[in-house]
This record gives sequence, C-alpha cells and structure tokens, in this order.
Amino acid sequence: MAYWLLKSEPESYSWDDLLAEGQTEWTGVRNAAAALHLKAMTVGDRAFFYHSGKDKAAVGMVEVTRTAQQDGDEARWVSVAVKPIEPLAKAVTLAAMKAEPKLAGMEMLRQSRLSVSPVSDAQWATILAMSR
Repeated sequence: MAYWLLKSEPESYSWDDLLAEGQTEWTGVRNAAAALHLKAMTVGDRAFFYHSGKDKAAVGMVEVTRTAQQDGDEARWVSVAVKPIEPLAKAVTLAAMKAEPKLAGMEMLRQSRLSVSPVSDAQWATILAMSR
C-alpha cells in the first residue's frame, strides 16, 4: 500500500461533501506531476484529505477504490475514485507539518502547489500521531 495527500479547496469540495456522498471521482487535476501521481495509485492505497485555501490542514483519510481513468478529452489527464475512511481526530495544520522535523522532506512541503503528492510510510505515521 502506498500513501498520498490529496488537496481540495473546501469551498469547492470539502471533507463534509465527501462524507455526504460516500465516494467521489477525484477529477480536475491539470498538473503533469500530480497526474503522474494519480496514475501511480492502486486500489487500497490511502491518502490524507487536505483542505487547502484558508484552512490548510489534513482533515481526514480516504482510500483509493478505482485506479486512474481518463478525465476529459486529453489522455494525459486522469482521475481516481476514492471513499472516506475516517476523519482525523484532530486536524493537522500546515504550520504544524512545517514545524515537525520528521516531515522536512515531505513532497507537499517542498512543492506546495502540487494538488496530489506522495507521502512516505514514516511521514504517514508522523501525521497520524500528530492527529491524535
């Protein structure tokens, strides 16, 4: 199993929206690096659901339920299907992530504009611990 981080503006699509729907198609990613990450996802992979914009915090966990399929007219753009697993007991803010030395190499912190990024096993465990 691999780990990821998926960013969404809560005004566009929030954790509460995902909970209400029970699953969603993660569409609209139009960055080549982020699209490659979507293509690398497999069924059962986990991801943090991260509210970007003013909130800037990981708020929940999702599971990939379907691998990449074409999103739109161009083959290079893809989407995956995800379902919610559970909310984090405590949101983990961007400020807290930046302050944690164990997360210094985290892709999302190095490339802050990336909407889909990998998370290492150690980084996953660290963020989970921070959320308790």
